Amino acid sequence: MTVPRTICLGFLAVIAIGTLLLTLPFAIADGSWGNFVTSFFTATSAVCVTGLIVEDTGSYFSFFGQCLIVLLVQIGGLGYMTANTFLLLILGRRLGLRDKLAVQQSLDKQGLSGVKQLVKSIIAVTLIFELMGTFAMIPLFAQDFSLDQAIWLSIFHSVSAFNNAGFSLFPDSFVRYATSLPMNLILSLLIIFGGIGYQVIMETFFWLRDRLSGSTERDVFPLNFKVVVSTTLFLLVFGTIAFFLVESHNDETLESFRLPARFLVAWFTSVTARTAGFNTIDYGEMTSAGLFITIALMFIGASPGGTGSGVKTTTVRILYACTKAVLQNKEEVLCYQRRIPYSLVLKAVGVVFGSGATVIIVTTLISFTDPAIDFIDTLFESVSAFATVGLSTGITAALSIPAKFVIILAMYIGRIGILVLMTAFLGTPTPSSVRYPEENLLVG
Repeated sequence: MTVPRTICLGFLAVIAIGTLLLTLPFAIADGSWGNFVTSFFTATSAVCVTGLIVEDTGSYFSFFGQCLIVLLVQIGGLGYMTANTFLLLILGRRLGLRDKLAVQQSLDKQGLSGVKQLVKSIIAVTLIFELMGTFAMIPLFAQDFSLDQAIWLSIFHSVSAFNNAGFSLFPDSFVRYATSLPMNLILSLLIIFGGIGYQVIMETFFWLRDRLSGSTERDVFPLNFKVVVSTTLFLLVFGTIAFFLVESHNDETLESFRLPARFLVAWFTSVTARTAGFNTIDYGEMTSAGLFITIALMFIGASPGGTGSGVKTTTVRILYACTKAVLQNKEEVLCYQRRIPYSLVLKAVGVVFGSGATVIIVTTLISFTDPAIDFIDTLFESVSAFATVGLSTGITAALSIPAKFVIILAMYIGRIGILVLMTAFLGTPTPSSVRYPEENLLVG
């Protein structure tokens, strides 16, 4: 039982328990037994922090069912190993070597020291952001709902936003708040900080603490911080401009808004497209250009250590640096005057190739089981599921049962990671001292 297998089976166990509980009558609003496929789909979507649904969460599930979905989202956002380790700490159990190795690999941490403090810090950061989001949204929801409803809506959507899950208790997601600057700002900040990664948040905190104390210890940020922040900012700006340009003349999306509101909606669409899954416009009415831009942003996804999936911002930045090195006829891959290790380049190529192959297979299977659905909608749904985004053009509920199981598998693979899944199946490779002869071949 290797660490990758533990992670894979752990997620499956949480999904299985969630499916069972969501099927029980007290989890369903009308008190009847829940449909197994619906419960299985919803539990997988929650644990994999995706947000794709086949039934409206706010009306189909009872309060208990909604609480269970929030719990599954929280476990999925933290990651199975982090949540499991935190549970062991609460129970007072000491962490063994195996537990520390599992956390190290799941969080991509260097070394085994400080694992307990790391897990506590991640939980603390998560709770702080979710509580701030909850208190910030209560006054906004209280304008339209009772105080009890406003509190629950704030808790649910704050957890969903920070974990980049995209679950909403409204049937139209946040379309009703499309022009609300405070709501868009709160959700955007929760989504961005949730997806940018714990390490970046802590580096920012330590930098601000040193600046306020007058210390100059942290004048230089590590490479991971620079790459994640710069790539994230570029994608946010690029997405906002791109959506504004291609959708401003579409009366079903942006054209009906005034100019300032168009920028606000375009900004929120750019933020949520990278793994959050909320929407303030109808994606079923979006132009083909807008859908392709969304597909590209979804495929890239969030950053390592964050609550989102996709191939990750650092992976795309490494491949960009590789392309730049080829064009400049350099034999080293450089980024911010730092050399990228050859092993990371291979890993980035493997992640993109495996992710692309998975999307192609998922799209092909759904096109085979549901040929009546347009190809662009099928591709959009496949990428959204694999990147655990949760956006949809409205075809999720209409998918056949085989197609729903394909989407479930895509969400699961996307959450645990294609490389972790392959390592779980194939086992940890043993190092070899054999060196084979080198030979050239034609490329490009």
